[in-house]
Amino acid sequence: MIIKRIFLLAFVLLSLPSIGFSQKVTLEETEKGIDFMLGDQRVLTYQTAIEPVPEGVQSDYAKSGFIHPLASPSGEVLTRIQPKDHYHHYGIWGPWTRASIGGREVDFWNLADKKGRVDFDQVIAKKEAGGVAEITVRQKHLDLKAPESERLAISEDLTIKVMPVDKNRYLVDYTSNFTTPLKDGVLLDAYRYGGGLGFRATEVWGSDNSTVLTSEGKDRKTADGTDAKWVLIQGESSAPEGKSGILILCHNTNKAFPEPLRVWPEENYNRKGNLFVEFTPIRHESWEILPNKRHTLKYRMIVFDGDLSADEAENYWRAFVK
Repeated sequence: MIIKRIFLLAFVLLSLPSIGFSQKVTLEETEKGIDFMLGDQRVLTYQTAIEPVPEGVQSDYAKSGFIHPLASPSGEVLTRIQPKDHYHHYGIWGPWTRASIGGREVDFWNLADKKGRVDFDQVIAKKEAGGVAEITVRQKHLDLKAPESERLAISEDLTIKVMPVDKNRYLVDYTSNFTTPLKDGVLLDAYRYGGGLGFRATEVWGSDNSTVLTSEGKDRKTADGTDAKWVLIQGESSAPEGKSGILILCHNTNKAFPEPLRVWPEENYNRKGNLFVEFTPIRHESWEILPNKRHTLKYRMIVFDGDLSADEAENYWRAFVK
């Protein structure tokens, strides 16, 4: 038993990020948002300013409160916003889609419907210490068609923490804590989209130069609607290694762990740039958000240049949940 415990401790310690790596993560504020800098390379921006839409596009698509760009350690941008096929897609973000409030349908994702939306509200905290940087921001989920007037339906405190792993990798912790002030609560309806963490990949990636792999061995053709502990997305890039990617981990305390996935099947979305992956905790079962009760979802991302194997992905997940 003692040997087993020593082995487990050694495994966890070896699996954890090496924050002794020489590069540090620092924060820089701009007019658009808060940049996370890995050394002198910007690797992540949380956008606080409303992103305007292209001329001629419905103005309701403009929004704030999302991550873009997310870049690999060498600077390869892995996210995309406002693609022409889905102007409401914003890099990495987590809006709920179908919700019921007082018997009405409210959609916080499809902005053109004008029923609901999610935007940045305020910065709550910022911290830099030991080579690690962290922010906590408040995001407001608005019910735009409430009978009396527009009102707050869900208040979300989102914490984003970035730390180096090694020369070609860094880590992002993405933790969402949310509550509702509404006395009758909010019902997040079961649907194939919504909540969790959504990732719209770079326009460079398509079915011929990128791959999707889940913890259960599913690929892009078979992953949609299945449950997973983690999902690994990687593809060709201009990085010196010729490849970059992102591993997204789902914590075992999350609502529907192992969490259902929405992955655009390549037979339906086979053009280059049509790669979308989302952890969707309400895919198979509705979720009642009760008043004045805090709900939490935790995700971790490993962002990298080069290759990352399934065995490494599993080790990262085990370290995350330990």
